[in-house]
Amino acid sequence: MGSPAQPVSGLPRALTIAGSDSGGGAGIQGDLKVFFALGCHGMSALTAVTAQNTIGVTGIHKIPADFVTEQVAAVAGDIGVDAAKIGMLASVEIVDAVAEAVRTHEIPNLVVDPVFVSKHQNRLLDPDAVEALRSRLFPLAAVITPNLYEAGGLLEREITSLSQMKEAAVDLLAFGPRSVLVKGGHLGDETAIDVFYDGISMIELGGPRYETADTHGTGCALSAAICAGLASGEDLDSAVHSAKRFVSEAIRRSLRLGRGFGPVNAGWDLQGV
Repeated sequence: MGSPAQPVSGLPRALTIAGSDSGGGAGIQGDLKVFFALGCHGMSALTAVTAQNTIGVTGIHKIPADFVTEQVAAVAGDIGVDAAKIGMLASVEIVDAVAEAVRTHEIPNLVVDPVFVSKHQNRLLDPDAVEALRSRLFPLAAVITPNLYEAGGLLEREITSLSQMKEAAVDLLAFGPRSVLVKGGHLGDETAIDVFYDGISMIELGGPRYETADTHGTGCALSAAICAGLASGEDLDSAVHSAKRFVSEAIRRSLRLGRGFGPVNAGWDLQGV
């Protein structure tokens, strides 16, 4: 007769609603690694399946919108959700379906990463879905986390400086989220500065910039880490700061895999390196 099991209860429950990355560096796969590394039980609802590696995306298969809804209902109705992040949504139909599912199941602590393009500049969101993202999902979000390209696409203007990032944060807040985190990793300055704005405080989040091309999945890891912090009971400000530190280390210890852009290392704190 075996020894008695010792089930663990009370683990924070984090849901990712996003696309699959067959290379394991970003999307659903990357998010689940972050959730595990930060002590959460990770769950997923796939919106699209991509064929990709470190070199590029060679194919995208969108999941039917009603099946995306069914996945969310399955986990929310049984396991429950303490926080969720949204990544690649691909189409206006999926955006609408996810917004309705978030409302129906009263999913709290929503982090929306408005994924427009991959690391390899492959478009991951249909042009007609941008307005649906702004009007249907942003008002439900605790925080949205666009990079410079995504913030520019949402506001239909170019963003190339820290002052423009701050202006963008103010304008993006008008779409209804509780807060905005504009990621400045593409500015190319010596310090990697993100801008966090909640309607009251405008905070610059600085971090070291590491000389590496292996940064695939950075945005996914950041939004997933914020989600994990919120699921664990951190307030929004603390979750954002903790996520910034976590991702900075994940970049510093990134993985040299493949012939293109290797992924950030979500397991850096588990590997003893």
